[in-house]
Amino acid sequence: MTIPQTGAGAPAGDPAVSNARRAIPRALVVLLGAASVVVVVAGAQAVAWLIGPAFMALIIVIAVAPVQGWLRRKGWPGWATTLVVILLVYGLLLVLAFGLILSVAQLATELPQYSAKADGMVNGLVGELARFGVGPDQLAAARGSLDLGKLAGVVGAILGSVAGLASNLVFLLALLLFLSVESGGAGVRLASIGRDRPQVSAALTHFAWGTRQYLLVTTVFGLIVALLDWAALAIMGIPLALTWGLLSFVTNYIPNVGFIIGVIPPALLALLTGGWSLAIAVVVVYCVLNFIVQSIIQPRFIGDAVGLSVTVTFVALVFWAWLLGPLGAILAIPLTLLCKALLVDIDPQARWAAVLLRDTPMEPEEAAAAKAARKAARRSRRHGHAEGNGAAPGTSEDVPSTPPEDVPDTPSGDGKPRLPSS
Repeated sequence: MTIPQTGAGAPAGDPAVSNARRAIPRALVVLLGAASVVVVVAGAQAVAWLIGPAFMALIIVIAVAPVQGWLRRKGWPGWATTLVVILLVYGLLLVLAFGLILSVAQLATELPQYSAKADGMVNGLVGELARFGVGPDQLAAARGSLDLGKLAGVVGAILGSVAGLASNLVFLLALLLFLSVESGGAGVRLASIGRDRPQVSAALTHFAWGTRQYLLVTTVFGLIVALLDWAALAIMGIPLALTWGLLSFVTNYIPNVGFIIGVIPPALLALLTGGWSLAIAVVVVYCVLNFIVQSIIQPRFIGDAVGLSVTVTFVALVFWAWLLGPLGAILAIPLTLLCKALLVDIDPQARWAAVLLRDTPMEPEEAAAAKAARKAARRSRRHGHAEGNGAAPGTSEDVPSTPPEDVPDTPSGDGKPRLPSS
């Protein structure tokens, strides 16, 4: 009996291959794929203690890798560039862990001072609910849910998710050391992969580029938001202003809901210290500062790097937070970019999935060309109105023959790695 060849070496249009493929019902293929996903996800959740720190180390090394390339172009020897990368990686980790541990310690010391006042406010609220006819069981449930200790636990979990890596510090430091040493040969490895699998090499390169762009933009805007929040809270006299500024910086890496998580603790402390007027003032200030920066300005800079729709970003946030805990929420975007690179970008037949995942229905090159054309049209209309030459807006005589300096002349001229077309 001859087994039909179904691999890459099978001739195109072979009837035996087509019959073999039709032998398995599509519904069974879908069920088997879904079962495999469940098994993989369950296994990943079982080893979340390993996946979270390992991916955190990978992201840190990817973030500082361009420094090594820049030093090599300046003529530094290989051992010196590797040493600089190791020092940068360890320095970033130690500074971040020290700041988070200090903030958690201050939080644990400060919050118990307001427990009596919080209990008084909760008792007053429960009394008001009783006047409206709320039953005793519901009142007991409401009293248990309005607990300041639970707030401390939630905030401590968010701040301590990264600082908690110190519990496995030996493993993390060793992994960072090995990744830093091997990061210098990443380009050679990708070039070697690209000779046989260009899609894989391009997808991994695009993942590293997108991750660095995302981290750069998020870090810069996170620092801006943290400084603004810290200054505003300090002016209003909110306790632990520096801790809440650090919380704003950390939650800036959490897409969609990071702003909400960051505003709740200082607003509640403002309620305990200054009443409703101060709490409302904190919420208003946070909305003005954080919403404008994180929801209006930041997405304009980060959209090209991420390239994921808002819905996909939110679902990814919920999934990774459930799978890996608070650290998964912080690393949700880089983890999603890696999965997209390994499961979608390397497979030319999965282009339909890329269309569903990205933020625009068009290809990135087409979207860049359309964006450049719209900018040129707007510039030409403004130029035409300023000149008053009477030409219709958007006509060919108003459109410049060469694109402006801030618009790339080709979709691939922005320095962004492109996936090879199928």
